[in-house]
Amino acid sequence: MSMFKNLRKFFNSVFALTSTAVTAGGTGDATEITGATISLATQSRRVASVEFEIPVRAVLSATETIVVVGKIETSPDNSTWTALATNATLLTLTGGSGGTTETGVARIGCDVMQNNYQYIRVKVTPDMSKANTDTAVVGAGVAILASSDQQP
Repeated sequence: MSMFKNLRKFFNSVFALTSTAVTAGGTGDATEITGATISLATQSRRVASVEFEIPVRAVLSATETIVVVGKIETSPDNSTWTALATNATLLTLTGGSGGTTETGVARIGCDVMQNNYQYIRVKVTPDMSKANTDTAVVGAGVAILASSDQQP
């Protein structure tokens, strides 16, 4: 018998980040994207941890890259924000021979139960290495909230 027949008992997914188009050397490149504010107090169960998942699709010239850096922030009042998980490289995609379309998922997570956080959000910055031709979409992100009241 599998313990994971109903994952909804353990996890809840919520919207976390708007899909953003990026053009190398132009719009969205090396520009921080602020995610949606998530109120932990309004969740149906006490949240123990969070994992942000942000899909990325990039059209890259050979050997060119997109690097996605991100961090998690928290706030007691939805006004004053501090870094909970500092900037880290979450994903690097590299174009193949002749140029290719690459896909991946940038991921970052942390424990949110220890300090009884009220609000959380993610911030990501896509940075493309080639100017003007390469493009990407940093997709709509999701926060996966793990419940503390049941153990998988």
